Amino acid sequence: MDLVKTFKTRTRFPLRPRSSDVIKRLFADFRDYQAKGDTLIMGEGHLNERKVYVIAQQKPKPERLRNAADLKKLNWGMLNADEHSQILSFLRKISDEGPHEDALLLSFVDCYGADISMYSAQRLQAFFIAHLIRAYLTVPIRTVSIVLGEGGSGGALALQVADRRAAMEDAMYATAPPESLAAIIFRDPSRMEDALTISKGTAKYLKHFRVIDTIIPQAKKVTDAKEMSANIKAYLEKVMKDLFRRRLDKLVQHRSKLADQLGVESHGRFFELKRFIERPLKHLHKPVDVQLVSSAPSSGGVHVEDDYGDGKVLDPGQAYIRCGEERKRSKGGCGAMIPLDEYMRNHQICPNCGKRYTLGAEGWVNAITDPGSFHELFRHLTVDDLLPEQDIHSYYKEFLAKQKGRTPFNESLVTAHATVYGYPAVLAISEFNFAGGSMGVVFGEKFRLAVEYAIRRKWPLVSVCCSGGARLYEGIVALMQMTKTVAAVERLKNAGLPFISILADPSTGGAIASYAALGDVCIAEPGAMVIFTGPRVMESRGFPVQEELVRSDSLLKISSRTLEEPDYFGNIRGIQEVVPRADLRRNVAKYLEVYARTRRNDKPRKGERLYVRKFKKDIEPPVILENGTD
Repeated sequence: MDLVKTFKTRTRFPLRPRSSDVIKRLFADFRDYQAKGDTLIMGEGHLNERKVYVIAQQKPKPERLRNAADLKKLNWGMLNADEHSQILSFLRKISDEGPHEDALLLSFVDCYGADISMYSAQRLQAFFIAHLIRAYLTVPIRTVSIVLGEGGSGGALALQVADRRAAMEDAMYATAPPESLAAIIFRDPSRMEDALTISKGTAKYLKHFRVIDTIIPQAKKVTDAKEMSANIKAYLEKVMKDLFRRRLDKLVQHRSKLADQLGVESHGRFFELKRFIERPLKHLHKPVDVQLVSSAPSSGGVHVEDDYGDGKVLDPGQAYIRCGEERKRSKGGCGAMIPLDEYMRNHQICPNCGKRYTLGAEGWVNAITDPGSFHELFRHLTVDDLLPEQDIHSYYKEFLAKQKGRTPFNESLVTAHATVYGYPAVLAISEFNFAGGSMGVVFGEKFRLAVEYAIRRKWPLVSVCCSGGARLYEGIVALMQMTKTVAAVERLKNAGLPFISILADPSTGGAIASYAALGDVCIAEPGAMVIFTGPRVMESRGFPVQEELVRSDSLLKISSRTLEEPDYFGNIRGIQEVVPRADLRRNVAKYLEVYARTRRNDKPRKGERLYVRKFKKDIEPPVILENGTD
């Protein structure tokens, strides 16, 4: 049976058994907690004399779609922020009560994805997903997850992290629904077969990439809830015997180790050599694709006369940009002529109208770090080092080839160490000019390595999120990088190191719904779009969009309520500050200074010395330098 037929006649078949059908047959004593919402089921029952807590997603059954109003519910089968809040509260309760040695937490996954409506976006949906992944990684109870039918995006991942992970033989689990993926990659929603192939979401591929460890046999007849439930029960009885023979603390530790392995199949011949520190990146005077206007033909740009219409006299030989035409796809702007040097010093923001352009990694390096202090790490790590040749399809190779030359960097995440007003820090900066800053296996692995480096040096981590989401060309393995980055942040926090997360424009998809939402401090630039699903995808799915409500300035007001509503938001704080690009360096430095001051009484590691150097106007904060040299 081909992929499309399997998907339509089994995975997404309307009469396929739902979570409630299976739960009813597994637990004779199931006590429903009466969760609020159309998609969430929570409760408890007993299996083999063990208490089992159940958290399940459920698509609507056909009998619930009886009228026009029901059919208009675009978020049917998607967990919204309110439902995520209930799950997070329950997991927090389990954690607060301490280790549950005699109980199991069972999750059923069957959803199109997380709710992408404006309702959830305004309630910090992306932050909930990140915190749920973290909670599932750390909750002190044995855990099992089962993909019953369709697993979609971070909405599925928020419940899928577990000690033991299974999927029905005819289930599929993907970064995005196939029709959406086809529309984005091929601009043709009808190319579902190609999309399903790229997704690598079948049970066979899920096991190959270690997303699951067991494939549960499918029922002969897709509507047979009795046979499906019997197969699931047989699996649970076997896996429970195995889990309860193992120490709970060891299982929790193993969850993080498993996350590190996701999306890393091979290490290539020179992988270890490529992990060495690179030379500092030399300052690039202008972005790769900036469109220059010159006042003299000798400058190599477009010639304009000295009496150009805005009344300004242009300096001969000086390079200029025209606001609104500074990039090939630029829109809007006031049309003013701006000297390139001034434009770059202002971090690519028009001094006349305030129009800003999305910065690449090099621009963020210049905005945040001390000149000459940037040293790139893991620069040459590529997809070829991590994935086998057979898992890199031709579409993906063509896509990667198109990214060359768009940026001085080799991937969508730039990792480095640098100083900020003299304070050392490890950097993880999205490169939007490479594949839209998308999260793929290299992104996830470089982030993990950067965290390891920060822990070894005892330096804070500063990240800049500027991403369009998961890299769809890599399929399910790209989605798994959300788990990997969350696990890395958890290790950083356990080491007592600060994590400063900067949310640039745009911060969307898997990046904001994982590591970027977990900063001890989350700082956003003015007007940054911070949302799980981008407006273009929302509109294509029929959801109304109000962009101004998911920009940083609006979300800052919502975030201010998180302390006042602890039952709803828990430890989620959203965005704490909105800071212009020109002030970011000073803003980051104040947090690094707090950390440096609290470390003053720490005994320096071998090879480290603390220095205090005087400047003309003030005293530079303590600086940790290698080998005791100034």
